[in-house]
Amino acid sequence: MAKMKDKKKKQLLQNTFFLYCLTFSAYFFSLITVPYQTRVLGPEFYGKVGFAFAVMTYFRLVIDFGFILSATADVSQYRDNKREVSKIYTAVTYAKGLLTVASFAVLLMVCYTVPFLRQDVFLYVLTFCSVAVTAFLPDFLYRGLEMMKVITVRTVTIQAFFVLMIFVFLKNPQQYYFVPLFTLVGNVVALFIAQLHVSKKMGIALIRLEKGYVKQTIVKSSPFFFSRIAATMYQATNTLFIGLMYSPTNAKVGLYVASDRLVGTAKSAFSPIADSLYPYMVKNRDFKLLKKILWVIMPPVIIGCIVLGIYANEFMALFLGESFYGAGSILRLLLPVVVMTPVVYLLGFPTLSPMGLAKHANRSTIISSFVQIIGLSALFLTGTFTITTLCLVTVLSQFTVLLHRALVVWKNRHLFQQKESNLDASKNKRKTANIKSTC
Repeated sequence: MAKMKDKKKKQLLQNTFFLYCLTFSAYFFSLITVPYQTRVLGPEFYGKVGFAFAVMTYFRLVIDFGFILSATADVSQYRDNKREVSKIYTAVTYAKGLLTVASFAVLLMVCYTVPFLRQDVFLYVLTFCSVAVTAFLPDFLYRGLEMMKVITVRTVTIQAFFVLMIFVFLKNPQQYYFVPLFTLVGNVVALFIAQLHVSKKMGIALIRLEKGYVKQTIVKSSPFFFSRIAATMYQATNTLFIGLMYSPTNAKVGLYVASDRLVGTAKSAFSPIADSLYPYMVKNRDFKLLKKILWVIMPPVIIGCIVLGIYANEFMALFLGESFYGAGSILRLLLPVVVMTPVVYLLGFPTLSPMGLAKHANRSTIISSFVQIIGLSALFLTGTFTITTLCLVTVLSQFTVLLHRALVVWKNRHLFQQKESNLDASKNKRKTANIKSTC
């Protein structure tokens, strides 16, 4: 049994590593091209591209619809039943197809209605396609089966090649559409190879489903969708509001997008840890492991944010170019979000689901989104909307998530402790049985 447990932890560690590589790679490749993009495009055109990706965040969330959590848990539960896994895979693929068609129709309607979007419709269509293709990567399948190595190596290699094409072809601000174009091409190739592996090597294919199964899958995932859209809302909504207030080509939008991109990259570093722990914790309820991870992560995160906060302006100028020196003050205001993120993620589904309190993970993010919306509305109504006040409202809304989850865990700590006690009792029983068997 001890060997089995060590094997599970080793698999968790490997899965976390490759999930980290897959999730963080998109941010990393974006990050290494950012200094080049900001210098070639400047704040105005860089802000335009950033605004387009912010708009597409909403469509990406709709297409994914929370399947990354709901479908991952279902695949993990039925991992030994290939037909059930094929059913889940088919239902999610069909659902995403329907949501993509609906989202694209909405995008075209919005572009036709809004003049400044209509003037650059090619950029928005390209960006939508690149985001939609990414949403079809069957990473929920690999996460649930804890086989992240396969999809990670292929996807990261392909994306790296096409991201490097940006350095080769992007030479002037008028070529800003190359950013979503090469991202799209890389994602298409990665998706093709992933689907080939799923069908040929894993033996999982699209199959005939009984009537209503796709609808049932969508309904089942809806709480996760609302949770994820609420959690992501502040980041995309902030850029959207700033773009609408100042116009996407305004330098202020570019400064905010640059700062927000760095914060988003930092946050993405913690997401794979929570995502890989989620199926593991549902099965094993090893809360002591969660505590250890927090004790390891938090000190360097806090120290790193303090140092970065002190030299924020200098860092932004060095990293992105002199024209982005002013973005340091924005980055400094958003750093508390980075500090809170590891605790927010780990107190979410990895902790609350094994305690039987997953609804509070969803509820906390929904409450936070309301705080964000109310805060933004208050800024507009009082005429105090600035990038500074926007950042302060953002930090407050994220603190709401942290506070809610912490209070729920503390209030129900008897469940937390009970699970640990049951786990320890089970360990002792196994040890006793092993001793008796050896005697």
